[in-house]
Amino acid sequence: MELKGLSTAVTGGASGLGLATARRIIDAGGNVTIIDLPTSDGVAVAEELGAAASFAPADITDQEQFAAALDVADERGGLRALVHCAGAGRRMRILDKDGKAGSLDDFEFVIKLNLIGSFNALSLGAERMARLDALDGERGAIVMTASVAAFEGQIGQINYSASKAGIVGMTVVAARDLASKNIRVNTIAPGIMDTPLLARLRDDVRAGLEASVPNPSRLGNPAEFGQLAVSILENGYLNGETIRLDGAIRMAPR
Repeated sequence: MELKGLSTAVTGGASGLGLATARRIIDAGGNVTIIDLPTSDGVAVAEELGAAASFAPADITDQEQFAAALDVADERGGLRALVHCAGAGRRMRILDKDGKAGSLDDFEFVIKLNLIGSFNALSLGAERMARLDALDGERGAIVMTASVAAFEGQIGQINYSASKAGIVGMTVVAARDLASKNIRVNTIAPGIMDTPLLARLRDDVRAGLEASVPNPSRLGNPAEFGQLAVSILENGYLNGETIRLDGAIRMAPR
């Protein structure tokens, strides 16, 4: 899929991995609708990115809001590509420090945001792509975001790991399900990326994280995530795959 002139959407596009992806898509000639929370910097970011970008506020767990935001992208010539980066974690243990069962609210919050939000991205994005005529044999492509925690979740990540493993599990099923509509689905599982959240860590903590990555021994650059996302969108034979982007790290228990 050549992105030049095509309408795309990026969730979580006001910062971090989403913003880096939006920049890469624009560099490839695409138009981007940034979908992020109303409280995000989406308006300022879209203005900074220029005429190729627009902002549509939405909570990805709210189907009506999310659908309305995707309609903004769809109205720019038909939604052809969606990169779903929005998500978050909330640390929790199976048993708390007093030996009592962990918070179901904390578990449900992360599952709803990461896993239900990803299903919304799949279903609502595909709904719009399926209406379009095929271009070079495909109507659209969707890239979801998991995590290496889907494979080696650490202590305190029971909710996050479950949500990200669910995304990995959905990937090939979604690719098969949407094959009849000529819509591809792939997932990126990033490792330790240098996002604004990690920028707040102490220097010694960052150094320890960098040392845990075999090669290259550093944090991942969000631009590298964006580069991979664009490559996946452009490669028409890549489908149903989860690709680790992690410098060969395998996470320790804690």
